[in-house]
Amino acid sequence: MENKKFDPNSLIGFVFMGLILMWMFYNQSKQAEVENAKKAIIEQQADSIQKAHAVATKVVDSLKIEDSNNGVIATDITNPNDSIAFVQSQSRLGAFSYSVSLASAKDQTTTIENDVLKIVVANKGGKIEEILLKKHKTFDQKPLYLIKDHNADLQIDFSTLDNRVLNTNDMYFEPTLTEESGHTNLSMRLKVSKDRFLEYRYTLKPNNYLIDFTIRSQGLKDVIDSSKPIDLKWDMKTFHTEKSVKYENQYTTLEYRTDGSEFDDVSSMGKSKSEELESIDWIAFRQQFFTSILNADIPIENAKLKLENLVDDEEKDTLFTKHFTAEIPLQTKGGELNYDWNYYFGPSDYNILQTYEGRDFERSVNMGWGIFRWINVYGIIPVFNLLKGNILSFGLIIILMTIVIRIIMSPLVYKSYLSSAKMKVLRPEMEEINKRLPGKDNAMKRQQETMALQRKAGVSMLSGCIPALLQMPVFFALFRFFPSWFDLRQKGFLWANDLSAYDDVIQLPFNIPVYGSHISLFPLLASIAIFFYMQMSQAQQANMQPPAQEGMPDM
Repeated sequence: MENKKFDPNSLIGFVFMGLILMWMFYNQSKQAEVENAKKAIIEQQADSIQKAHAVATKVVDSLKIEDSNNGVIATDITNPNDSIAFVQSQSRLGAFSYSVSLASAKDQTTTIENDVLKIVVANKGGKIEEILLKKHKTFDQKPLYLIKDHNADLQIDFSTLDNRVLNTNDMYFEPTLTEESGHTNLSMRLKVSKDRFLEYRYTLKPNNYLIDFTIRSQGLKDVIDSSKPIDLKWDMKTFHTEKSVKYENQYTTLEYRTDGSEFDDVSSMGKSKSEELESIDWIAFRQQFFTSILNADIPIENAKLKLENLVDDEEKDTLFTKHFTAEIPLQTKGGELNYDWNYYFGPSDYNILQTYEGRDFERSVNMGWGIFRWINVYGIIPVFNLLKGNILSFGLIIILMTIVIRIIMSPLVYKSYLSSAKMKVLRPEMEEINKRLPGKDNAMKRQQETMALQRKAGVSMLSGCIPALLQMPVFFALFRFFPSWFDLRQKGFLWANDLSAYDDVIQLPFNIPVYGSHISLFPLLASIAIFFYMQMSQAQQANMQPPAQEGMPDM
């Protein structure tokens, strides 16, 4: 019989098999422990949910008992997860957690509109989320929105008697839409019970850019702490809507009227500027051709206004031009809020703004200051409106208006030309005086005889200068009129498709510093016309210039 030898390979195989079996048994026991732990966690979570549900039910029951006189709606909480959310909102919002239990506590919107405006109001925050101007387009023919994609905000910060600091943007309002006498009324209520709430009320009239806006509270004197600041914050980033970023940004500014008549603006020079004001009638976030105005029938006691320039490079395209902010402290009466205001969202059209009598909205249109505004308001605008009613082309209106203005100023021009003609006639006699009285010793006598000759003929140097100076305010007024006059926006003439902006007959593939990236034909033609006009003016001035006199300064 053959003796068996020791096989090391077999031993190694048995060892590996043993290790594998031990690993399998260990894995099974570990998995059992994990499963038991999962079951324990699930049971613990279920127990917590049941307890939270019980607490929430007690809270709802207490609210039902507390508000039994007012009634309770939409407080049936059956989902345990909803119960937990309700308990969390109760901790965060206090009495205003009631609003979370309503069916309106969703990210939904309500739309109101008339012939000229489409307004979208969000449940969350109760604020305007979109404003579309139906009859207008951007420079690239896209729908023109004043508010969209969260570029504007309206919120109220306040404190409650149970020491919570709240913001309306974090809470849900309940919308109610009604029609009355052709007016659309949208009530947005932030509720603490059925009949106790903070309300924003928007009223939109047919074919009107003005929106009645009311802020009021009912039954909140035991909720809101009126001894602490209640601040309304309205801010907006204005969209770039015009062809020229440079001109649009230049004419985009924050304006206001105070003390019933005083009008001013927050200077747009520099990166940012802020001012604190008192007794404010209205605040306007004005773009070049559109404006958003908050108007108060009873003056706002004080407010802090801020303007920030968002355009870093005017040669580049941009989404926003400026950022406006108005912070207005609100005051309670008898523990309640009650403010009746108006919003104007629409074009900066002088003729439209003038129809809102007693508000002076038209002052927000930049017609210059002092005598320049007076010339525009009482002279140029009536002439333009008269021509507009009879002529379709705005290019022809500009040409005819220029002719009319020249005719109106013709007495001054005639006076200047007459003085020039007289000086031309007197020139030989003045030269004769120079020859008869030569030398520095006769300088005074020459001057006396020359002035005597001019008086006799009824002419002087000032008789030509004064008429020219009197015409200057008219041209400065026109300089303010054309860039601000809404009727010229997107109106074409000849090769230009927008008389309120530059005409680019040739678009260059590169940018020339200071000059730009386009060639405009109107400025070139104007330069040629100015050149010939200056030649004529210089000839006229040469005729008016008296002969040089030795010892006397050169006129």
